[in-house]
Amino acid sequence: MSFCFFVFLFYFHSVFAATLCEISAEIKFTIAVGRLFTYEVMRENFQSDFDSYSQKLYKAGVLHNDPMIFKCNQQGYPDLPEWLRFIQRRPSENGFLYGTPTTPGKTFIEIYAINKNSYDTARDLLVIKAVPEKMLPYQAEFFIELREVEKVLPSSVQSEIKQDLQKLWDNEALEIVNITNALDRGGRVPLPLAGHYEGVYVKVGSKKYFSRCLQRVMTPQYQRQCAAGDKVKVPGECHFCKIPSNCITWCKTKLFDRTKMEPAPPAPTMGSGILEDEGYFDPPESPPSRDYFPDYIVTVIVPLIIAVLLCLLLAYIMYGRREGVAKRDAKTDNIQLYHQQTIHGNTEELRSMASQRAVPPPLSTLPMFNSRTGERASPLQPDSIPLIMAQQDPYSDTLPRK
Repeated sequence: MSFCFFVFLFYFHSVFAATLCEISAEIKFTIAVGRLFTYEVMRENFQSDFDSYSQKLYKAGVLHNDPMIFKCNQQGYPDLPEWLRFIQRRPSENGFLYGTPTTPGKTFIEIYAINKNSYDTARDLLVIKAVPEKMLPYQAEFFIELREVEKVLPSSVQSEIKQDLQKLWDNEALEIVNITNALDRGGRVPLPLAGHYEGVYVKVGSKKYFSRCLQRVMTPQYQRQCAAGDKVKVPGECHFCKIPSNCITWCKTKLFDRTKMEPAPPAPTMGSGILEDEGYFDPPESPPSRDYFPDYIVTVIVPLIIAVLLCLLLAYIMYGRREGVAKRDAKTDNIQLYHQQTIHGNTEELRSMASQRAVPPPLSTLPMFNSRTGERASPLQPDSIPLIMAQQDPYSDTLPRK
């Protein structure tokens, strides 16, 4: 009884502790439409919440570094909105929410942290307010081969990449529009070896037109070289890469001039949902009658005729050609019977000739003849003479000696 009470107390204590950790905090962000949004989900923030409650319940002054798994979804929905993505490689690393909003409005994102050691949970609410903003008219997309998306999302790395692209564009007023993982664009999963990366697409935009270096991308010579599969290097006067891992792949550079793009078609107007009255409905006439007898002949009669012909052919093979086979079998039986009668007659003749001879029968035909010694047993001896001499004396040697 005491053991059950102890188990009940332990279970109630664990559930109570896990419930206490389900705290909620609201974090607000404002971002312009068409601009990159990034938010780093810090493990330290949730760890402090877990430690504060665990110290109250268990022991004060003990800090932990527990592995955590983050789950993110839009409030009231099972998944994130279409423009937002979340990535966390390992439970020991932070997570990142990133994306580019396409329409103005508020988005409520729920972030749940699950402690892998204690299975406590914590909850944060992220409010993203997207405000309307004009799209940048000139945009360029670059591919960074030696990077992975979670290594590019920190603000320090973004500033490094942005500085290199500002020199390439010859423009300080650059803004990062979007960052996309190469796997989301149809890229292949790299080998789990050192020096193999997924790759990242970085799109930037500006109100200023492209520089001379970027205008080379639109030249026919550049397009021919890249279409041939040659590895085209960045021209020397356009190479502003300080860190090798931030260098771009020149052949995958794309330019977008949104001033020349056709405007999007207008959205469809919403109607009342009721069809307009178009008068009397005249249903179509019934289709003409069809003769199905040819189909019946093809599907039933023809296969039946073929089956009957096959049966007749099989009957002819089994019964119509049996006469010759029967005669051949009878002839073979007569020959075998003649051989048997001949052997039986010869045997009788040999037996009669042997009975007429005056020569004594061979010793081997006598009842008590010993084939090794050539001796015969005396007829005066009793009939219970053992056939094997070793039965009289089991220790005697019956083998012949020199």
